[in-house]
Amino acid sequence: MDLLIRDATLRARPGRWMLTADAGVLTAVTPEGRDAPGDAVQVIDAEGRLVTEPFVDAHLHLCKVHTLDLAGSHALEAYTEGTMGAAMDAIETAAAVKREQTTAAVLERARRALTESVRHGVRVVQAFADVDPDAGLTGVEALLELREEFRDLVEVRVVAFPQDGLLRRPGTEELIAEAVRLGADVVGGIPWIEYTDADAAEHVRRMVELARRTGRRVAMLVDDAGDPGLRTTEMLACALLASGVRGSAQHARAMALYPEPYLRRLIGLCRRAGLGFVSDPHTGPLHLPVFALADAGLPVALGQDDIEDAYYPFGRHNLLEVAFLAAHLLEARADAHLDRLFDMVTVDAARVLGRPVRRLVPGAPADLVVLEGRTVREALTLHAAPRHVVVGGRVVASTSTRTVFQPPSR
Repeated sequence: MDLLIRDATLRARPGRWMLTADAGVLTAVTPEGRDAPGDAVQVIDAEGRLVTEPFVDAHLHLCKVHTLDLAGSHALEAYTEGTMGAAMDAIETAAAVKREQTTAAVLERARRALTESVRHGVRVVQAFADVDPDAGLTGVEALLELREEFRDLVEVRVVAFPQDGLLRRPGTEELIAEAVRLGADVVGGIPWIEYTDADAAEHVRRMVELARRTGRRVAMLVDDAGDPGLRTTEMLACALLASGVRGSAQHARAMALYPEPYLRRLIGLCRRAGLGFVSDPHTGPLHLPVFALADAGLPVALGQDDIEDAYYPFGRHNLLEVAFLAAHLLEARADAHLDRLFDMVTVDAARVLGRPVRRLVPGAPADLVVLEGRTVREALTLHAAPRHVVVGGRVVASTSTRTVFQPPSR
């Protein structure tokens, strides 16, 4: 037996529990107090701490992390302005960083972020890499290399992403196709940034068709500005229905401004298309109506979105921190709401990415985290790095803190 975890608290299961793992899978989950199984290579005493599935980040611009000082503050100010009316200006301003971008620079910055992923128990990340005539394939090449480097610790799903548009940046479509040929896992899109609705619809059509031909999923940033006239979420859902392709809609902030009759129709359409959603409410003043979509049966996730870049000045790739912030921004502080937010950074996020949802049951992969705190509320209150991170039955990271109080001087 490779691993034994004793005295663990599990979600929605009263009492304390023991978990055992061997050969990379969970072999038993039994109530604490029964006879302990045989010797284990490693034994963890959880001391009543909460043990859960690891975290899944369905949206991170990994090619941009730690570039805020290079980009300056203008793009950040434009993107976070009250109505998000200048969101397009923010993207155009931030693009200047990519003119000098190299694969080596992206590697160094993104490696730092993925190291934090391991520390904070993020097992899967959908990682966007900008592709355009300025950046070329430098971002994709870096993330593909890191995908292999971290493959035993973090599953990196690389998204070839036309951040600056498709029709408005000639040459981008060919680069996206080349990125997919090189091994990008997901076809990206950002149709709302095109200059006309017709171009936005064509953007969606071309990227969904590329995904269909190559057997990929799609991940598109839709309606990411304070404009209730934006309708690219609808365009994406229609294209998925017509093609049979599956995917996710990122941000969709304008849905917060839609009239209720249209919103209800759109939710029904998205449900038929099997469309999942990812919201990052901490990175902008508008956000997706998360609970309305989840109540309607749509899979919804929370994502980190950005780490110290032109759109968000903070971030540690700590999904507990993301859920903690969402609890405030979404006015979701009751325990039932906190449980739902926790699902949005674990099992529901896996659903959005089309991955199997693996609970802590015998036969599941032995991937888990031992959190600080005995309840979801306590874990969110502390939003600390997990005490232990386990991947494939092996402890890959352990974090502890210690405070020494000095006696008062006399």
